[in-house]
Amino acid sequence: MERVKVDDYLKDMRIDKALALSFPNMSRSSIATLIKEGGVLVNDTKVKPSYITKLDDEISVEEVEKEVTLLKEDIPLNIVYEDDDIIIVDKPQGMVVHPGISNETHTMANALAYHFAQLSTLNGDLRPGIVHRIDKDTSGLVCVAKNDYAHAFLSQQLEDHTMRRSYYALVRGNIKENKAKIDLPIDKDKKYPMKQAVVRGGKSAVTYFEVVKRYKSHTLIKCDLETGRTHQIRVHLAYLGYPIESDPLYGEKNVKPLSPNGQMLHAYQLTLVHPTTKEEMTFNSPLPEYFKNILDSLEPFNSD
Repeated sequence: MERVKVDDYLKDMRIDKALALSFPNMSRSSIATLIKEGGVLVNDTKVKPSYITKLDDEISVEEVEKEVTLLKEDIPLNIVYEDDDIIIVDKPQGMVVHPGISNETHTMANALAYHFAQLSTLNGDLRPGIVHRIDKDTSGLVCVAKNDYAHAFLSQQLEDHTMRRSYYALVRGNIKENKAKIDLPIDKDKKYPMKQAVVRGGKSAVTYFEVVKRYKSHTLIKCDLETGRTHQIRVHLAYLGYPIESDPLYGEKNVKPLSPNGQMLHAYQLTLVHPTTKEEMTFNSPLPEYFKNILDSLEPFNSD
């Protein structure tokens, strides 16, 4: 069960809208279904979607238990590489990696189950073969394992930080440093359970970044992950005052996003050691067209 306490930002609005802001990964239809099925309580009482929130209301969200099976769906996948052990998928922006509280179908996992007869079972029936994930609105490379040995071998690389993942991020503001290390602990945001935050005593989180190009009001950077905390790059950059452009969760409020489909973050490079050959392999994904088009539309940086 997740809980949200209504503050000045969430008060005086419909409960379904407040939930959409607190749980941005949930669709409006999923929220409506949860409320209808009794999965949403306000101060331990069932409410209607039209309920207007009050300051200090406590909203509880608990998914109504039901049996979920992974539906095989004929959804196209951009396969960068495949052999007997691994699959490297170039995931588009807008695709969820695996089913969850708000997405039971149309995920990458549904597509994988359709296209591949054999996938690792270590992460359960709803996450076949998925070694790691990226956010729905983040595009780029994801590693998938075809068997349990490969999955365990790759997961160990994630744990000991030898699997290297690099991202392009377009952030708001002008970063003065050419490169830097961000070493700030991350944990769940106490007010908004779907968000992460820089928290004293949280889990260690380290991000390296390097400026690629500066624009009038934005900076394009490359980010390398040493650790892989949930929303790590998004949280770190927002905390420093450089939120990722169009980030619906950590971005600036009341600012029109340049991308209507979410944060401009692209996982462009993935380096790993192959489970069988033990050779180091590097995979690359070019910037998607939507990303390049937005970069082309930005005003150039003027140092005067």
